[in-house]
Amino acid sequence: MTINHQSTQTLRILHTNDLHSHFEQMPKIASCFKELKRRYAGEAILTLDIGDHMDRMRLETEGTNGSANIEVMNATGYEAMVPGNNEGLTYDHESLRELFEKHALFPVIGSNIEDTLTGKTPGWMLPYHLIRKGELTVGLIGLTVAFTDYYQLLGWDVRDPMESAAWWVDKLRPQCDVLIVLSHLGIRYDERLAEEIDGIDVILGAHTHHLLEEPLLIRNTLVCAAGKYGNYAGEVKVEVDLTQRRILRMSGRVHPMSEWEDDPVIHEILSRNMELGRRALDIHVAELAGPLELDWYRESALGNLLASALRRWMSAEIGLVNAGQLLRGLAAGPVTLGHLLAICPGPINPCRVKLAGDKLRQALEESLLPEFQEKPIRGYGFRGEVLGMLCIDGMTVRYDPEGEPMNRITEAFIGDEPLEDRRIYSVGMIDMFTFGVGYMSLSEGSDVEYLLPELLRDILREELRLGEHLEEAEEPRWYPFAGKQPLQE
Repeated sequence: MTINHQSTQTLRILHTNDLHSHFEQMPKIASCFKELKRRYAGEAILTLDIGDHMDRMRLETEGTNGSANIEVMNATGYEAMVPGNNEGLTYDHESLRELFEKHALFPVIGSNIEDTLTGKTPGWMLPYHLIRKGELTVGLIGLTVAFTDYYQLLGWDVRDPMESAAWWVDKLRPQCDVLIVLSHLGIRYDERLAEEIDGIDVILGAHTHHLLEEPLLIRNTLVCAAGKYGNYAGEVKVEVDLTQRRILRMSGRVHPMSEWEDDPVIHEILSRNMELGRRALDIHVAELAGPLELDWYRESALGNLLASALRRWMSAEIGLVNAGQLLRGLAAGPVTLGHLLAICPGPINPCRVKLAGDKLRQALEESLLPEFQEKPIRGYGFRGEVLGMLCIDGMTVRYDPEGEPMNRITEAFIGDEPLEDRRIYSVGMIDMFTFGVGYMSLSEGSDVEYLLPELLRDILREELRLGEHLEEAEEPRWYPFAGKQPLQE
């Protein structure tokens, strides 16, 4: 690498985050990076991804077990990544080892991730990375958000990111000229890292999908992020005085991908992987004699079936799920894995919670209100459009459609017993509710038990395969006033 006569060197960092398998943007990102590398050919360039590149909602990712994403990243020239929660929480140990050990041409950095059994970073991951760029030694620390309860179930010990960052910065700072944190933690953590830990030069952010068109300069740390879904890619410029080994200037910007054409090499890779994914998911699951209808705003058979599956899988008294988790119904005839991915794409996990009757009643009342049914949800694994009505199993509800809001339910039964406000019930539902998303009262339970790595569509697949409860799903659970007519005729 050439050094100019002022004895300085420039490092350009190209970065993406939270692509969530938006494959349509990846050829544009590759074109952008290729052009920037050509434009800055005399400078040191480092290309990084800050996690959640994968999302199992997409056929290419689900059908190739993530290898489509890795092949694109290899071809684009990524030099390191940190796993986001979409990588770490939706695949088991063996799948991740197979994916990164056998396919990735770049290191995966997990500075706060250890295998629970060994207490060590797994062999396919690095706790940190030192990379030489021209005359510069660049240190990389990778931090991922500590969803402790989830990761423990999958056999991971994800440590406090602030403590881990402080430890690794102290260790690496003397060894490098530029120290970068790949932070899949969210903007608030990024701000805390910059404010509380000395020695970090650049923080590349992710997780909360924040876009910083102009980086934040907090003390001596540049905080950057490129939004979500590949709509933007980031560029950071770091100028270093090689004589005194100190940073002279730092700046950053983002490039909108709408300005770039598709790279033909990446386009070909994606076309091939789409066909591979389609073939892999063309596996017969069930044969339906008749359709299973879905309605986001009224009771319907497919929603009932999923609620009943949750109740049985979690060995609970009651099953609950919002209709918006399902994008559409199933037609009569063959059902494949591809169909299930299309109607239930989100990485949502089942769970069991102990919940008081009055909290259930509150959520049921809210479920009758248009403002809840039509509420858009963003994040937390949700891949639908609106919350939708609550689908239920193990209980029946009688209500007055014309009654006062939040006072429409006249009777509710768990089996043959009336719902009691003070009694504690075992409820099989979805993890999203425990985060306070959709219905706040459903997050106020206790003894939460998550089931991982199974997703909602895995449970639905088994329910359809067995086919034992399809007729029951057609039976109503919600009855209008006095129970004279079911909600859906």
